[in-house]
Amino acid sequence: MGVTDPTLLAFDTSGPHIAGAVLHQDAVIAERQIEMARGQAEGLFPLLETLLTEASLTWQNLHGIAVGIGPGNFTGIRISVAAARGLALGLGIPSIGVSNFELLLDPMRPLAEPALLLSLEAPRGQAYVQHFRYGIAQSPPRLIDPSAPPADLELPINMRVMGHHAQQIAAPFHANWQEARPQEIGPRMVRRAEWRLAQADEALPRPAPLYARAADAAPARDAPPEIVE
Repeated sequence: MGVTDPTLLAFDTSGPHIAGAVLHQDAVIAERQIEMARGQAEGLFPLLETLLTEASLTWQNLHGIAVGIGPGNFTGIRISVAAARGLALGLGIPSIGVSNFELLLDPMRPLAEPALLLSLEAPRGQAYVQHFRYGIAQSPPRLIDPSAPPADLELPINMRVMGHHAQQIAAPFHANWQEARPQEIGPRMVRRAEWRLAQADEALPRPAPLYARAADAAPARDAPPEIVE
């Protein structure tokens, strides 16, 4: 079901911010990011309306909704994911979940890296990590101590570590590294969603919060909470 030149609206509240962007005719024509620790639920839709107004578009012009799925703030992620799923259902368009790991990838060259370990900042000095190969996640995300990365991360010689505390994580494996953090959240998210839509040959799964488990954690006994539309 590959879609070319879609008009997309992206937004994210997985951190202390509301970020959003509009893609139209293969260009990001509106973007905003407001730093805020609280009030994302109340501020989200006014910001989205502002983005559409700046882009001279309406909700009916959209071909898809992109939304940040984390990892990050639990409440913030649920706010955005529930909004995206509701909007997609009401407008009859797909919704595309984009992780914070994906925001570290080069949005214009998503297939460039054969082996990446991406790392994001986590609470209490820890890090979320996930393996990617040619732009596609290869494993579930994990929560690790970057000062003592577990041996079973299995970094091959050609793998590069990129993100939070990359040098520290790469050191025991003698891997290449690059310190980085998610930035230009709205534009990168909407570009990633554009790429995902173009690659899809069937309906994309509905977005859901992305959770990371500790390296030595047992599987959860309870099912993840369901988001009711």
